[in-house]
Order: sequence, then structure tokens, then C-alpha cells
Amino acid sequence: MKITHVVVAIAFAGSMASCVSKKKMQQEQARFQELNTFYINTQKDLEKCREEAEANLQAANRRKAQYELEIDNLSKQVAFLKENNNTVINQLKDLSVISTTQAESIRKSLENIGSKDNYIQELQRAMSRKDSLNMALVMNLKSALNDINDTDIEIKVEKSAVYISISDKLLFKSGSYDVTDRALGVLGKVAQVLNSKPDIEFLVEGHTDNVPIKNSCIVDNWDLSAKRATAVVRILQNQYRIDPKRMTAGGRGEYMPVQSNETVQGKAANRRTRIVILPQLDQFFKLLETPQG
Repeated sequence: MKITHVVVAIAFAGSMASCVSKKKMQQEQARFQELNTFYINTQKDLEKCREEAEANLQAANRRKAQYELEIDNLSKQVAFLKENNNTVINQLKDLSVISTTQAESIRKSLENIGSKDNYIQELQRAMSRKDSLNMALVMNLKSALNDINDTDIEIKVEKSAVYISISDKLLFKSGSYDVTDRALGVLGKVAQVLNSKPDIEFLVEGHTDNVPIKNSCIVDNWDLSAKRATAVVRILQNQYRIDPKRMTAGGRGEYMPVQSNETVQGKAANRRTRIVILPQLDQFFKLLETPQG
């Protein structure tokens, strides 16, 4: 009789353990589904932000090219008007009298030349100021980061934007998006310069080589590059108080290499995080939208 009681107790305990285990598994599955949905939505938001930033940069570059073409056309018009007026004046040298209408026409034509000259000069001065601001920003960044190895960080101006490219070995552990202690000092110096220019907006891009990666935390290279970009943005926001409205984070994965992935050196160059300080051409050309004359 005692043996029977023991068997029943064991069976009951086993049944209870199975119920608890099943319930816990269902809770974990629900939690996984929730996290996976959040991850997918976050990836979509990141891609949307990246596309918007890229579209803004391309639009700004197109507007700059348009104004450069306009400067060239206006310069040609000025040259033509000057030559035409010289011809008219030479023709009038042999005349003893210039009619009132002719004199007024000449006066207006000369005023038109002066107006176009002023407009061209203003455009050129504005473009020169923008280039000067970019160069000053580059000099400030290089001065702040002068103790960093040149092979680990690159600062340059290209297509009206300032680019700060930082190697992954300086920022992250291999195959991870955890920022290293050394990287905090680098980001702090960059943040100091960016905080001194509160109107500047910028894009943080993550880049990888083409070696596949997949683990419990990372789906692929695109995922890794996006996580690295958001890790940098969070540090700039939370530790260095940069306004999040000024920042966009995006992952480029392996799809914008700067060198061939066929060599070890090429792969190392492609593993980088890039901060792109976007040109503010909308503000830059605000006063120049209506040609003079």
C-alpha cells in the first residue's frame, strides 16, 4: 500500500513539472515574437531614415550643380552685353547727337550689366563662404583628433559634405556592436566639435566587409552595420548630449566598399563607421533664389 502511494506521488510531480515547463516555453515564445516584431519595425525605420537622408543629399547636390550652371550662363550674358555695348558706343562716336531714347536704352543696358555682375559675385561669395565653413570644420576635427592614428580615422570634404570615417577596430570589438572604451574618447572629441555647431545635421553610417556573419544577436552584415550606427548615435545622444533631431542612423552593410574585399587590407578598409555632415544648401541659397536683373 505504501509503495502505491509513492508511485502516485511521483506521477503527480512529473505532471506538474511538465505543465510548468510548457507554460514557460509559451511565455518565451511570445516574448521572442514581440522582440522580433520590434526588431523588424526598427529596421524599417532605419532604412526609411537612411533613404530620406540620401535623397536630401542628392537633392542638395543637384541644386548646387544648377546654381553653378546658372553662374556660367550669367557670366556669358555679361560678357556678351559688355561686348555689345562697346560696339554701340564705338558706333555712336561718329554721331554728333544721341537721342533721349538711345541714351536711356544705353543707361538701362549698363545697369543690367551691373546687376548681373553683382548677382554673380554674390553667388561666388556664398559658395566661397560654404567652402570656407567646411574647411574650418575639417581643421577643427583634425585638431581635436590629432592624437589618433591616421590609418584609423579619415576626415575629408567631398561633394559639399564633410566625411569622418572611423575604422571598426577603433570603435568596436570584432563582430560586435559594443563600443570600446577607447572609442568613447574618440566620439567625445567629435561630439565636442559637433556641439559647437548646433545647426549642423549629420548621418551616421555603418559599413562592413563581405564576410557573412550570423549569431544569436546579429542576422547578417546589414544588421550589424545598422546596430553599429545606432550604437554610435545613442552614445552621442546620451553621453554627449547631442540633439537627436540632428542625427540619422543607417546601415550600409557590405554594399558600399571603398576597396576590394579580395585582400585583408581591403576588408579592413571596408569595415568602418562614417559620420556624414550634411550640407545645408537650402539655407545656403535662401537669399539667392531669385536672379537679379
